[in-house]
Amino acid sequence: MSLHDDIYPVEPWQVRERSLDLDVLAQSESLFALSNGHIGMRGNLDEGEPHAFPGTYLNSFYEVRPLPYAEAGYGWPEDGQTIVNVTNGKLMRLLVDDEPFDVRYGELLDHERILDFRTGTLKRAACWRSPAGKKIKVASTRIVSLTQRSVAAIEYIVEAHDEFARVTVQSELVANEELPPSTKDPRVSAVLEKPLEPVQHENSEHGAILLHRTRGSNLMMAAAMDHDIEVPGRVEVDTGAGHDWANTTVICGLRPGQQLRIVKYLAYGWSSLRSRPALRDQAAAALSSARYTGWQGLLDAQRAYLDDFWDGADVEVEGDPDCQQAVRFALFHILQASARAERRAIPGKGLTGTGYDGHAFWDTEGFVLPVLTYTQPSAAADALRWRASILPLAKERASVLDLDGAAYPWRTIRGEECSAYWPAGTAAFHVNATIAMAFERYRIVTGDHSLEEECGLEVLIETARLWASLGHHDRHGVWHVDGVTGPDEYTAIVRDNVFTNLMAAANLRAAADACARNVDAAQASGVSTEEMAAWRHAADAAHIPFDEELGVHPQCDGFTTLREWDFNANTIYPLLMHEPYVRLYPAQVIKQADLVLAMHWQGHAFTAEQKARNVDYYERRTTRDSSLSACTQAVMCADVGHLELAHDYAYEAAMIDLRDLHHNTRDGLHMASLGGAWAAMVAGFGGLRDDEGVLELNPRLPDGISRLRFRLRWRNFRLTVDADHDEVTYTLRDGPRGELLIRHGGEDLQLQSRQPTTVPVNHCRPLLPTPAQPPGREPLRRRPT
Repeated sequence: MSLHDDIYPVEPWQVRERSLDLDVLAQSESLFALSNGHIGMRGNLDEGEPHAFPGTYLNSFYEVRPLPYAEAGYGWPEDGQTIVNVTNGKLMRLLVDDEPFDVRYGELLDHERILDFRTGTLKRAACWRSPAGKKIKVASTRIVSLTQRSVAAIEYIVEAHDEFARVTVQSELVANEELPPSTKDPRVSAVLEKPLEPVQHENSEHGAILLHRTRGSNLMMAAAMDHDIEVPGRVEVDTGAGHDWANTTVICGLRPGQQLRIVKYLAYGWSSLRSRPALRDQAAAALSSARYTGWQGLLDAQRAYLDDFWDGADVEVEGDPDCQQAVRFALFHILQASARAERRAIPGKGLTGTGYDGHAFWDTEGFVLPVLTYTQPSAAADALRWRASILPLAKERASVLDLDGAAYPWRTIRGEECSAYWPAGTAAFHVNATIAMAFERYRIVTGDHSLEEECGLEVLIETARLWASLGHHDRHGVWHVDGVTGPDEYTAIVRDNVFTNLMAAANLRAAADACARNVDAAQASGVSTEEMAAWRHAADAAHIPFDEELGVHPQCDGFTTLREWDFNANTIYPLLMHEPYVRLYPAQVIKQADLVLAMHWQGHAFTAEQKARNVDYYERRTTRDSSLSACTQAVMCADVGHLELAHDYAYEAAMIDLRDLHHNTRDGLHMASLGGAWAAMVAGFGGLRDDEGVLELNPRLPDGISRLRFRLRWRNFRLTVDADHDEVTYTLRDGPRGELLIRHGGEDLQLQSRQPTTVPVNHCRPLLPTPAQPPGREPLRRRPT
């Protein structure tokens, strides 16, 4: 039995924990995290203990630390950035008579938690008998508001069961919590000891405010709380505060059946610029707004926000209840990571944990923003504005590297490069093209050119200039890019990585086209017609290696001639934790989809036969040591007709966190894989493509899915795609005009808003037999339904 089977039943609109298992407490804290893109709260128990990793985060609130080098080199970043566990406002400590409610003592008679994707709440119900025999019930509901950016709230209800009980609740704000020690796993974060320096504290009868500052990054934050209290009979309330703490203590007596109800309102804010009084007043104002709205008002607004989101984003999967639950779980957490980020980064773990130090990677633009662009485009636009805002730092980085244009960081919080390992960091220049193409996708999908005019044009220009200085024409006029690392980090510092070259060429063409659309602005940025022509020439001359003998594209120049990896002799995964890079780099062993990803994102550059042969070749050499791989393999296996294998990969991509397949869900959820779960369904079985500037769909379902229905936004239309094994129905729900031209299975199809359009599914047989995988690296087999 799996972790999922034992604890979390398969239900379409929620994740429910039927009992409390302390052995998986760390994983459940990530799964049950709440966020709105500004505030993140791990799913810790209300009482605070026991816990695995206490966590409350503010987007982009970080501390700096020196990066350790045994021997540094020119151009290597000197400082790292680590997300800070800020003041914890989730704490509601409960004493029954004089005994603390702690699930490790007494008897926990019942315990259930529910993360509800429709209400946006974490609900908890517990029944506990104290060591002295007093039985009480506790019910709590936690919310991080999607409509009020700085606000979170908790409803906490205590009920005496069969005899009188004196109940004390201590509602707290606590800063500088003690954290567990770090590990040697490079995917986890550094541990910061007491990163917050107290600035101010104050309290009133029912609330308090704490202000703190980081020492190195010099960021200041405020956390505030206030309470509504309801209880029959007499109650005493007292509040105190100190440098790193504040608590409101509520004491009352409850007869059997009587309840104490506390609503705790929380407000958070931070700034690098605002004064202490201004930040204090900002938090106080947000708290007042929350109280004015009231608990029920916050719940109603949350439900309305999510109703609108699901109306334009839901994916329905009939026949596979596991994937149905997982894809909604994925969409919900992606929305949480981005909804109110508002020109801040979307970290690789969202705000669910400190994995990767809270850094943002190319994962955001490559795997998360496609979901948001098609379902919540305003959030995608804000994420792209953040990238534009750090363009000056990217230009500084390019200058340090003696390159033109802008070199975006491989990993960062504020915008500076924080990757201490050059081959897998700085050399992964494809991050720049991925950012550029995210701007281009936003323009194509939404039809909104204003973002390009506002900030996207400059990003396209400067990333194109980077490629122009990175690449060169040989004596035959062929354009090469040397010394780069593609998505596969087991093959580093190579020549002509196919993915990188195709993405660079797309970046160069997109920049030239954008300059042609915005002539005056381009000229103001110093772009000449000669420079635009040079970009187009480089893109047209980009070398795309091809092995004529094998009939496949080498992942990079010479890849198919490298030493074959002995998979039978190396069976402990991930290899990055057990094998030296000097063994990995010269071998045909792949960490994650690379050439296969190129066929997904730049599919028009490959024939159907090339796709089939490439999938067959690279399936046998890919370890999937990255959570970014299964989703891409699902998409391309579906593309070439291996629908059942694609279904297994889609299942694995969807289950990476729900079943902790990579054994690091404890450090936070994998945002890119969550985005990949959507892609596996919508791009894999739905056939969604946009790399030629048009909306293309081509649904084909595996045997285990009887019906797939998903919703997209395309240029102010809302489109519903409803497919089974025989036909697909396209429904235009609204839009500025009455018709929309799409491509279905490679053929133009005109859709009308006045009636749905139903057409046959394009069935095709795979050109090659279903490929094998490395021994022991087959995808997770989905459960029979």
